[in-house]
Amino acid sequence: MAAMTLADVLLAVPLGLLAGALAGLLGIGGGLIFAPLLLWMGLSPHQALATSTFAIVPTAIGGSYTHWRSRSLPLKPALVIGLTAFATALIFSRLGGLVAGWHLLALQALLYVVLAGSIRADREASHPSDGQGPSPWGLSAVGAVAGLSGGLLGLGGGLLMVPLMMSGLSMPIRQAIRLSTLAVACSASAASLQFLQEGRGLASMGLLLGGVAAVSAQWTASRLDRVRPGMLAWLLRLLALVLAIDSGRRAIALALSLN
Repeated sequence: MAAMTLADVLLAVPLGLLAGALAGLLGIGGGLIFAPLLLWMGLSPHQALATSTFAIVPTAIGGSYTHWRSRSLPLKPALVIGLTAFATALIFSRLGGLVAGWHLLALQALLYVVLAGSIRADREASHPSDGQGPSPWGLSAVGAVAGLSGGLLGLGGGLLMVPLMMSGLSMPIRQAIRLSTLAVACSASAASLQFLQEGRGLASMGLLLGGVAAVSAQWTASRLDRVRPGMLAWLLRLLALVLAIDSGRRAIALALSLN
């Protein structure tokens, strides 16, 4: 598939706005919507995941810029998680081409199932009050998760990172979402560089989707503090369940078609 038809554009614009709205609100990259959309449009799993990564870049940058402008993004934790995500995404993006397409989709489905059961309500009450920030080693581990999901699976990794930071680092959900958005931007940028070099994915299509999504991502990111933590956790859990079903269905269909 070399270009988008008019029907594709008419479908991509509203779904791009939806993906961006979820990205800015939940700290995800939008790949959860981009990847299934691109598969539906006829791209192979490898092409869809690479193109999804291109779309994630402007989407996550839009949300990160909004958080930075409002001075709600802590500098040191942001540098640690962002640099780690960028470096590990470069590594894992080289490995994605060695894995069968249905394996990638099956891994996605497995991750979503695990996440749906691990997302909890806000842990703000248990957040440390001694003035110490989260452990740099813990943030580095979370950044590596972003690099793995972005480089290997074409996902931003927000659905992985937010629960990890909440449960493992006792971080409030809104702060986890802000740091996740930045890590997603870094990991997707690194993976995109590798995909461009290899000629994987359709950069123009991805940037179109991402450009549309960036608009709504900035709008919802600026309103993050207005949404109750319990609602944010519920939305993350619901997304994980829906996407687990969709990825699992696609993985089974692709595996059967190869036999």
